[in-house]
Amino acid sequence: MRFCRLPLFLLPLLAVLPLHAQDLATTCHATSSYDVTLRSGSVLFDRSAPTPTRVELSQGALRVDGAAVPLNAEDQDRLSLFERDLRALAPQVRTVAQHGVDIAVRGLREEAAGMGLDADTRVQLDQRLAANAASLKRRIAASNSTHDWQGGAMDQTINQIESDLLPLIAGDLGQQALNAAMGGDLQTAGDLRDRAANLATQLEPRMRQRMQALRPQIAALCPAIRQLATLQQGVRDNRGRPLDLLQIGQ
Repeated sequence: MRFCRLPLFLLPLLAVLPLHAQDLATTCHATSSYDVTLRSGSVLFDRSAPTPTRVELSQGALRVDGAAVPLNAEDQDRLSLFERDLRALAPQVRTVAQHGVDIAVRGLREEAAGMGLDADTRVQLDQRLAANAASLKRRIAASNSTHDWQGGAMDQTINQIESDLLPLIAGDLGQQALNAAMGGDLQTAGDLRDRAANLATQLEPRMRQRMQALRPQIAALCPAIRQLATLQQGVRDNRGRPLDLLQIGQ
């Protein structure tokens, strides 16, 4: 079982936040061992283990591991509200994630502005940042499942962005180092070479700090997530197990 997974559609934020799932989970104190997918007529929660591995909600109806679960009127109402509120939450989370992209892009541009980059490098960097941001926003807008942001898919997205941007900046810093060395300023040349070699490591803590500006928007989603956790309470499957789709900590 994979614990400490981000609740519901908070996972796309990992694409723009240099944070771990545990860091974001502490904002709302909510975790889930399930992936979630919004379909046209239902909401699917699935995981590899333990059982149940597949929970499907559809307008008050419940299926667990393929078997229909008989519900009383109150539980049907609870699940209808759960599904409705979850669907209403998804676009709000997408908006926060896309705002996170804007903060990240603005932060990278500000970081680059202090590096004394060549004018051509700055133009290329702006163009690549704009293209990467647009692509990531489109992916966020189109995503209806946390499966889109798990494991290798998320790592691949981040690696593609880094491989597109960091070599451009590092190459410019390397040229600055060469120019400094040719001018006899070996200290500056050495400093610039070190900055180029450790660019990603040096940028990460500063970008992490910049992304803290997004936390209030994440926190604003917490009441809706807690309400989802409340709605699931008391609903059980055919074997008497609580749904437990979300866990809320202290």
